[in-house]
Amino acid sequence: MQRELTPGDLLDGRGRLAEAGWARSEVRRYDRDAVAASRLRIKEWDYYCVLTPEYGLALTVADNGYMGLLGVSWLDLTGRTEVTENVMLPFPMGRMGLPAGADAGDVLASHKDLRIEYRHVDGGRVLSVDHPGFDGGRGLSGELRLDRPPTDRMVVATPFTGAPKAFYYNQKINCLPATGEITVGGRAFAFDPATAFGVFDWGRGVWTYDNTWYWGSASGLVDGRPFGFNIGHGFGDTSAATENMLFVDGCGHKLDEVTFHLPADTYDGADWTFTSNDGRFEMTFAPVLDRAASTDLKVLASIQHQVFGRFTGHVVLDDGSRLEVRDLLGFAEKVRNRW
Repeated sequence: MQRELTPGDLLDGRGRLAEAGWARSEVRRYDRDAVAASRLRIKEWDYYCVLTPEYGLALTVADNGYMGLLGVSWLDLTGRTEVTENVMLPFPMGRMGLPAGADAGDVLASHKDLRIEYRHVDGGRVLSVDHPGFDGGRGLSGELRLDRPPTDRMVVATPFTGAPKAFYYNQKINCLPATGEITVGGRAFAFDPATAFGVFDWGRGVWTYDNTWYWGSASGLVDGRPFGFNIGHGFGDTSAATENMLFVDGCGHKLDEVTFHLPADTYDGADWTFTSNDGRFEMTFAPVLDRAASTDLKVLASIQHQVFGRFTGHVVLDDGSRLEVRDLLGFAEKVRNRW
């Protein structure tokens, strides 16, 4: 079952999810003050990943209640290397001021020598980063503009079984053409909107303590047409809606269930495969680079494998037409958090 959300407030008068389901736009209004759970349990983040065929940039600003995070990742897809640096901020509990929606409100975050900004501009948004100490003093800085053409997005409101105060409200906006330049170690890397595309992951919610999720995303051109997808599972009660969705020429095509088949004991060796219960998403994924990170403090832990690579296979659109996909750049990940 895929239940489409109706407009209204995200949470009811008791601070619980008013309706579970999916949408093509931000139809439900999130209000942090309406959340019933402790401020220590509220999790909010804005994450961008922008990829070209040779390199990419990922930026994270997150307020997870008892811990905030500013993250910068530089991805060398040709050399199959990456550098990720995170700054942890103790007990922000809303002071980072992340917006209540994905379409308005700027994000301005800094700590010591690291600054990350997301600003809305006419027809898009601008990402700015300045990190002089990145990678042992090599430094990383620059600015990217992500155009925002008219397009559907993936929106999902998900409850958690047995935890009435818990919920996840998530938006993924794919196929954002990127223009600009990032300088790393004194070398400038250009982002051309013909080959550089970003995805925006906007998340707000109250999570249960121990979760393992799977997420996959890709954006680019297929037969000259803007094409992308969002797939995932593993958290919450998805009986009302999954987060699986295709985007072609700005139009969203809703999918049901997609299963990730990971190779045993490796993340960036053998190919991954993806299958769907209705045959509408069938892919193999050839890994290029595993952005792995592991923090284990026993009570708190995060074990992450975000693997970048290329998808090949086919999808079936809502009208029954079949679209062949070959070597589309994107990523797939498995993350376990105790938080």
